[in-house]
Amino acid sequence: MIKKLIKRRQMRIAPERLIPLSFLLAIILGTLLLMLPFATAEGESTGILTALFTATTSVCVTGLVVVDTYAHWSLFGQMVILLLIQIGGLGVVAVGALFMLMGKKKFTLGDRKLLGGALNIERNRGHLAFLLRIFKGTFLLEGMGALFYASRFIPRYGILKGLWAACFQSVSAFCNAGMDVTGPNSMMEFRDSPFLMFTTMLLIILGGIGFVVWFDVVDGIKQGFRHRLGPVTTVRRFPEHTKLVLLVTAILIITGAVGIMAAEFNNPGTIGDMNLWDKFCNSLFQSVSFRTAGFASVPQEKLTEISCLIGYILMFIGGSPIGTAGGVKTVTAFLVFMNAYSYINGRKETVIFHRSVSAEMMRKAAAIVAVSASVLLTMTVLLMAVENIGLTDACYEITSALGTVGLSRALTPKLGALGRIVVIVSMYLGRIGPISMACFFVGDVKAGNAIRHSKGMFYVG
Repeated sequence: MIKKLIKRRQMRIAPERLIPLSFLLAIILGTLLLMLPFATAEGESTGILTALFTATTSVCVTGLVVVDTYAHWSLFGQMVILLLIQIGGLGVVAVGALFMLMGKKKFTLGDRKLLGGALNIERNRGHLAFLLRIFKGTFLLEGMGALFYASRFIPRYGILKGLWAACFQSVSAFCNAGMDVTGPNSMMEFRDSPFLMFTTMLLIILGGIGFVVWFDVVDGIKQGFRHRLGPVTTVRRFPEHTKLVLLVTAILIITGAVGIMAAEFNNPGTIGDMNLWDKFCNSLFQSVSFRTAGFASVPQEKLTEISCLIGYILMFIGGSPIGTAGGVKTVTAFLVFMNAYSYINGRKETVIFHRSVSAEMMRKAAAIVAVSASVLLTMTVLLMAVENIGLTDACYEITSALGTVGLSRALTPKLGALGRIVVIVSMYLGRIGPISMACFFVGDVKAGNAIRHSKGMFYVG
């Protein structure tokens, strides 16, 4: 009888509620594991707030830390953090689905709907095949990244530490987490190593563009070779979503790098003393990292105000849908921009690559941006109130947390208990999405949709 009641209760829980709960459960379990005595390095101690903050930043693949990952945690603690990063990057529900597959458990229709919600897939079939391709591609890219890192880390740190640092760095970069076990200064000691910087950037971009884009590009290239198509024709035959993601991603990265290089060119605290090539590499790295990665090759607290402003924009937009990155997503931001453009030009529909965008999709994009901006403003004000800090540092910290970026102007370790709680909530909201949290507390909307009201007269603008 009890089992039947539990089963009925589970069936009533919608995906938009199970997904936030699954992330919350992973955070709680991670906190408990990190509070174990042998999770902390010898001579260190871990309080519940530190463990909770670290578990949240790991599951939410943010990268903000209140203690040094390489020094505070034991090997076991670092392994827990790496596992949480992998789970958070791929999605708790997706990882759970993999274990269900390995256990040969039969997938019900509800399981497939939940998986579709976790992966943000609109179609009603092909979820399991899509899931398997995601895991195969993820482990292949992370493995290749680990080999590239190992070629530099092993001569520097020795075989065991070099291999572990390479594996940790690869998973963290691909999942856009921004955490590492090489030292306290992130990528600053490697800022004169183009090989390591471009390896990191490539993993960040591949993880952030979205799984759908991977498969579309790979399948498109195969088709191009099979039919002997030219590069331009091959790209033109990509689905409209993939073309849009690649275009917007390239524009954001390039314009961000140019803007940062111009703003920091003569700044001795960042890239001012570097040669021209290193200035370009580090500006490009900063632009890529702003888009939810969290690795830093220059001190963030020494960035100019212009670079910080560029960072706010890039961190808020983030990566692309159905990937490991955070933010409101590239496609979402572009749809909001195109909605305004279409209205100004008197067009009744928004058209991208000769394809119209549904009104429902436009409403969703507008809602995501509006809610995310509201949460950003609220959390920034809260952090300024409880920590008594300036607008630049507070906004940078909260935008980084909500965008699951992980960059900080040396503020995170200095936060008090209330400040850490504000950032923890921001990281959690940023990972599951403010819209998901809003839907979590909303009841059945079908009854409200059934009601029709007479039109009112309102004025805007």
